[in-house]
Amino acid sequence: MRLIRTLLRISALAVCLQAHAATPSRDAPKRYTIEQFMATTSISGASFSKDETRILFSSDESGIFNAYVMPVAGGKPVPMTRSTTDSTYAIGYFYNDDRILFTRDNGGNENNHVYVRELDGAEMDLTPGDKLKASFAGWLPDGSAFYVSTNERDPKFFDLYRYDAKTYARTMMYKNETGFNISAISRDEKWLALQKTITTSDSDIYLYNLATRESKNITPHTAPASFSASTFDPASKRLFFTTNAGGEFAAIRSYDLASGTTAEREKADWDLLGTAYSRDGRYRTSVMNQDGSIVVRAFEGADERPVALPKMAGGEMRQTTFSPSGRLLAFYVNGDRSPNNLYVYDFKSRETRQLTHSLNKDIDPANLVEAEVVRFKSFDGTVVPSLYYKPKDASSGHRAPALVEVHGGPGGQSMRGYSAQIQYLVNHGYAVLRVNNRGSSGYGKSYFIADDRKHGREPLWDCVEAKTFLASLGVIDPERIGIIGGSYGGYMTLAALAFRPEAFKVGVDLFGISNWVRTLDSIPSWWEAQRKALYDEIGDPVADRERLIATSPLFHAAEIRRPLLVIQGANDPRVIKAESDEIVAAVKNNNVPVEYIVFPDEGHGFSKKKNQAEASARILVFLDKYLKP
Repeated sequence: MRLIRTLLRISALAVCLQAHAATPSRDAPKRYTIEQFMATTSISGASFSKDETRILFSSDESGIFNAYVMPVAGGKPVPMTRSTTDSTYAIGYFYNDDRILFTRDNGGNENNHVYVRELDGAEMDLTPGDKLKASFAGWLPDGSAFYVSTNERDPKFFDLYRYDAKTYARTMMYKNETGFNISAISRDEKWLALQKTITTSDSDIYLYNLATRESKNITPHTAPASFSASTFDPASKRLFFTTNAGGEFAAIRSYDLASGTTAEREKADWDLLGTAYSRDGRYRTSVMNQDGSIVVRAFEGADERPVALPKMAGGEMRQTTFSPSGRLLAFYVNGDRSPNNLYVYDFKSRETRQLTHSLNKDIDPANLVEAEVVRFKSFDGTVVPSLYYKPKDASSGHRAPALVEVHGGPGGQSMRGYSAQIQYLVNHGYAVLRVNNRGSSGYGKSYFIADDRKHGREPLWDCVEAKTFLASLGVIDPERIGIIGGSYGGYMTLAALAFRPEAFKVGVDLFGISNWVRTLDSIPSWWEAQRKALYDEIGDPVADRERLIATSPLFHAAEIRRPLLVIQGANDPRVIKAESDEIVAAVKNNNVPVEYIVFPDEGHGFSKKKNQAEASARILVFLDKYLKP
């Protein structure tokens, strides 16, 4: 009888526990499907029509990026291009009529071409050819011509061409035989600013005289420093550039073309990323990277009076574009819980109009999470800045599984802003720590170079310490922490599983490098100007072969014992498919669970909604199977 009563009590307790487990926490957010997240629209870019009544931008509303136009007064976006296979991005309106320029590659292969959409809707490739890569490089101020750079003559180097805006006849302006990067063109067409990359942390600016064909290094220096040209002033008298020479962070300086003197224009305790002028020359804007957030500044007139820009709630101002007259300012607002939305500000009326509502109306932003800027000390005392996303229902009594996410690069940075994939994972109960390991940009010159020739070691150990930090928060289960990353972050994922196999429970590798020797040997020809810089930072595939093998996960795949998910684009020109094929085959030999997804119509990153949705959904299923239990 006592046994029966005991069994009944146990049965009742089990029913109670099952009911409790099935009942969501009062703090649990509404869960959204990947289809709901993908119903959100991604948009970027802005160009005003000549009469300033319409605005051109890029949108993936159809499931793939195309060029759209909508009224500045508000209304429904109208597609200008209708590609169903290849992502298409708007460049801008012609200055004097309603033709538009746009760019498109083939299946993510990054061999972009520049196209024109005629007034009747016909499309023409202005840069035909099977293997070339082309980029738009700006307009002549009166709109009678525009510039395009291509590597058709030599796959390694980009030449500059001037196109007549009416006939599309072109002439070569600059034959690039030195491997310089074309940075800026003066409005009077007398000068080019060229950048010479020495290492990933050291560069120079050369001033090229288009009449005499002579060039001059205007930034001679001894200690390593980065110099990057931004723009010439409207009068073509000064070149504005950024540099971290003499300090940790990049400041904005100007170079006087007549006297050769340099003056400091803006300085901050963070990197100033660049500066630009409005088409009418009245305004100058600059952009600052402040602890992973974007800050836009504006100045007016020759004396550069600070301009008050509209204060926006829920995110940061980004991608500012002035209308031809300078009366209107288009910009985006992007926040952790809100994707890009396009706004227009009228300087005369002081009115701000929101043109788009990109987040799916079925998603309540209150159920998404704000990132928290956090810092932790790594194994050697180095302070590592990161972004922390805590699930709504994580608590000391309900500890969450977590992911350490590593950005691309090397030298990238995880920044504030909307990420559908991150929000989807956090919404489904996974904490995410986006770690800016040593070698990340945005935190000073010394921090940026701290990973040089140390890949697979100190930067990786920062990521392992990120796990320790997560475990210390009290709301994360230390036994359920995985690692995820794309490109260089994918390499870090594989390196973590191979070189610290006990650290993480699972790994998710998105198009990551598994064999440094092959990747450095097979980088695209159009990276020639950066090739030596990459070799300097990571290693020479010949001279440093042994060290690169020692830090390549493929050659140590026998150590990988944790479940692995690999996702790859078949047309990736940077991290070729063989990188993923071989690591998957090698890890399978360990009798370790390995899942592999290849998208035949993608390259380095996934731009099509259907592929983004499948990748995110498969990641969640994988994590639910191997990390959440």
